[in-house]
Amino acid sequence: MTKDGKAAIIADEVPWSDDLTDYDHAHFSIYARLLDAEADGAAENEIARIVLAIDPAAEPDRARRCLASHLTRARWMSEHGYFHLLRN
Repeated sequence: MTKDGKAAIIADEVPWSDDLTDYDHAHFSIYARLLDAEADGAAENEIARIVLAIDPAAEPDRARRCLASHLTRARWMSEHGYFHLLRN
């Protein structure tokens, strides 16, 4: 969800930066859900379908690519990005 309560649009690839982006701010809850689902041992197809709203049966390559991109950014947020939140 964005600040105005609208659903955030999921990009196929996360825009990368060594600092927080507007995309990160809009997708913070998605990152948290991805990390929680991964920690709970959810299957990748299930995560893509439920969290990213991508049908992995219909779009397997897109689902895999999008999930990998967002999980990589979510991990970066949990390891490094939080520092930028605290700094601001």
